[in-house]
Amino acid sequence: MVFPKQTFRDHKDALRFAARLIRGVLDYKALIDARALPVDFARGQQAGAPMCMEQYYRLFSSYRYPGLKTDTLKVQMNAASSGPEHIIVVCKNQFFVLDVIANSKQLNEAEILSQLEKIKKMAENAEERLPPIGILTSDGRTEWAQARDALIKDQTNRDSLALIESCMCVVCLDEPSGLEARDTTRALLMLHGGGREKNGANRWYDKSMQFVVGMDGVCGVVCEHSPFEGIVMVQCSEYVMKYVTASPSKMATASGIRELPPPKRLLWKCNPHIQGLLAASGDRLERLVNNLDMDVFKFKVYGKEFIKKQKMSPDAFIQVALQLAFYKCSGRLVSTYESASLRRFQDGRVDNIRSATPEALAFVKSMTDERATYTDAEKMKRLMDAINAQTNYTKAAITGMAIDNHLLGLLKIAKELNMEKPEIFCDETYLASNQFILSTSQVPTTMEMFCCYGPVVPNGYGACYNPQSDHIIFCVSSFWENTETSSAVFVKVLNDGLVEIRDLCNRSSATATKLADVSQGASKPHKSGK
Repeated sequence: MVFPKQTFRDHKDALRFAARLIRGVLDYKALIDARALPVDFARGQQAGAPMCMEQYYRLFSSYRYPGLKTDTLKVQMNAASSGPEHIIVVCKNQFFVLDVIANSKQLNEAEILSQLEKIKKMAENAEERLPPIGILTSDGRTEWAQARDALIKDQTNRDSLALIESCMCVVCLDEPSGLEARDTTRALLMLHGGGREKNGANRWYDKSMQFVVGMDGVCGVVCEHSPFEGIVMVQCSEYVMKYVTASPSKMATASGIRELPPPKRLLWKCNPHIQGLLAASGDRLERLVNNLDMDVFKFKVYGKEFIKKQKMSPDAFIQVALQLAFYKCSGRLVSTYESASLRRFQDGRVDNIRSATPEALAFVKSMTDERATYTDAEKMKRLMDAINAQTNYTKAAITGMAIDNHLLGLLKIAKELNMEKPEIFCDETYLASNQFILSTSQVPTTMEMFCCYGPVVPNGYGACYNPQSDHIIFCVSSFWENTETSSAVFVKVLNDGLVEIRDLCNRSSATATKLADVSQGASKPHKSGK
């Protein structure tokens, strides 16, 4: 999640922002711990249904442990206490424990600021600087699991890991990147920190929520997706940002600041083997950083309001436009994933809306075929059919009637029963249908911020979009190493397609108005000339 660029006058200003952000997080966590969050109700399709709130309770209490074959998601669900009472602050690749409670009283904003200033000072002491262990968490999961096994041979490392693995969240105080802070650059810096030479090791990717505060004003949230969906992160981020921007600052006077012991630096014991692992992880992160092709594009011609005026669902409309863009790029449609929330059900996560429908194919062909000439009426009918097919699939998915989770359930049951893998799951069509070359999701926000993610296959696109009343933000990602994909090309044809669909709608409604006028004219009684 990428926040608007902040303007900090100096380091103190940035730390003040970080202190307020931490206070906002503690406020939000208090709501969660008291189970006092108001229930979300469904919007959009089939609005009004209450939504399961379970995912919120995992925001600050979950941790993803690396495993050699499979990872483990652990959620601390101790009802007696409210779970973790410390935050991990990372600064200059060094890790510090910030206790948020002292003498059974939470730290106020001024106290947090004072602790952050101590952390900044300690991190700047070059003599005490330890290796950048955080970079290991950016690696492949198996590689990190192996590295973690090497680390835990030493008691010092075990103690440090235990503190990280039990924290409520991570706050990353980033160094200035030295890059121009365009939307695209900020999106990249949130995802990977710019690699080992910048802030790529100033992270701990296993923790569900990492709040990033860059000294140059590049701020946002990095989230590990396994415990909850994007909308939960959005709700939390918006609460925290509203808290930060609400005036006035709740900085207590100096008298209100207690004398607190300085935050504890986490210590690491390294041997040549671990040094080698750090170098290898750094190399792989560099390759990933250099491979990610991201384009954040603000489409300003129109937004949700225009689409609603056409009596169409904005989400379905955008999905059809994404199909048109992909078809313009590659002359075919592919397995497409759009997440559909299942929070109408207890413990529901997501199912998949497969947007590459036969109706979408018929529409995009009518828009791109140079030999056949389709009339506007034909194109419009195909557009309506495509949008209806998309809308109906969406309704089916959110009410538990899609196919992907059902098939996954069957596959898992077969495995649990030690059955031979059923034939359908070895079928090439089934395998191809799960290679999501186009992976999409709508992550709407009510404040100025946007979400982004990478592709899920080497030859694919990630396309996250945030529809606003008069514009739409798209974050398109792909990999440079794949020659079939280009985020810039995708964004260009997406822009063209959105304009073409608007023109088609406008021409059709103008024609409809004209026809209505003509028929009204015909039905008026003629006045006699007398």
